[in-house]
Amino acid sequence: MIRAARIELFLILLLGTLALFALVRTAGAQQVGREQDIVNLRLGQRIRVDDGTCPAGQIKEVSGSKMTASGVERTKKCVPRVAAKTKR
Repeated sequence: MIRAARIELFLILLLGTLALFALVRTAGAQQVGREQDIVNLRLGQRIRVDDGTCPAGQIKEVSGSKMTASGVERTKKCVPRVAAKTKR
């Protein structure tokens, strides 16, 4: 009986971890080098553009803010970088 309860607890924890990992993977923003590289922006989607137009320590974030008759309207703003920029 105790062994079955431990197995159930392990399976619940495993499923919870997998669900959390799936949510974290989809919540992250994409990053591109130029704003022209954004082709199909969806409503609510956020894409970070590293084109050098924002001040040091910040990056441009383009998001699909609202639906219009011509498609999704884009909103642009500078947001703090999460991680340090790596040189390639």
